[in-house]
Amino acid sequence: MKEFGFERFSLGRRKFFIGHLTRELGGMVLLGTRAFARIFQPPLSLGNVAYQVEMLGAKSMSIALLTAVFAGLVISLQFAFFMARFGVQHSVGRVVVLTLFRELGPVLIALTVGSRVGSGMTAELGSMKVTEQLDAIRALGADPIKKLVTPRVLACLLVFPALTVLADVVGLIAGSWVVKAEYGLPFKEFFRSAIETATLLDFTSGIGKSVVFGGIIGVVGCYKGFTVRGGTEGVGRATTETVAITSVVVCLSDFFLTKLFLSL
Repeated sequence: MKEFGFERFSLGRRKFFIGHLTRELGGMVLLGTRAFARIFQPPLSLGNVAYQVEMLGAKSMSIALLTAVFAGLVISLQFAFFMARFGVQHSVGRVVVLTLFRELGPVLIALTVGSRVGSGMTAELGSMKVTEQLDAIRALGADPIKKLVTPRVLACLLVFPALTVLADVVGLIAGSWVVKAEYGLPFKEFFRSAIETATLLDFTSGIGKSVVFGGIIGVVGCYKGFTVRGGTEGVGRATTETVAITSVVVCLSDFFLTKLFLSL
């Protein structure tokens, strides 16, 4: 292997990958820091933020509702089936509410809605990059980060917690319906056990996760759009990379956030 240079080639590829990963991560952190800093620098265009909230949030409600409904149906049906073996299916509301509030609500919304939101931002900003609109903004003396990135990141910080709350409520309603239809558990019993079990920390931990996920998705989507290369093909490639990166980072950050909230 050494005679043909395969070992040297493999080492070079490894160094290139590590360097590329470090450069990408550093660029995202830098862009995120600048975007968050510009939130507190007047003037802040509330109209632009409201427009992004409508584009990113209101138009994602159908995906969020479908995800929440079927997640609540599947979780409740599965837990009720297994708990019925031990004769404790009346406690299924306790398990469902904790699962939705702490994990599935914020994570599923981030993975489904986040893929749409992140790829959309990358495609929009990437198209502006390849058509030199970003250069035109700079030439006019405006700050493209404050004008384009900050409103989108701030909108993500507002949209994802709201959609997570909606998913929690809809998921519980769908779960109570399927348990009543399949096992005859009254709605009152389902929600009574859920309310007795869930605490404020269970609810706020999921909301806290959704805020972090929203910030990650907003920064990654904007960064990949700002760094597009290769014309229209580069826009498509960057959009695909955004979906992959956000999915991996959301799952990775969920692990550390879970450990953090469980230690509180």
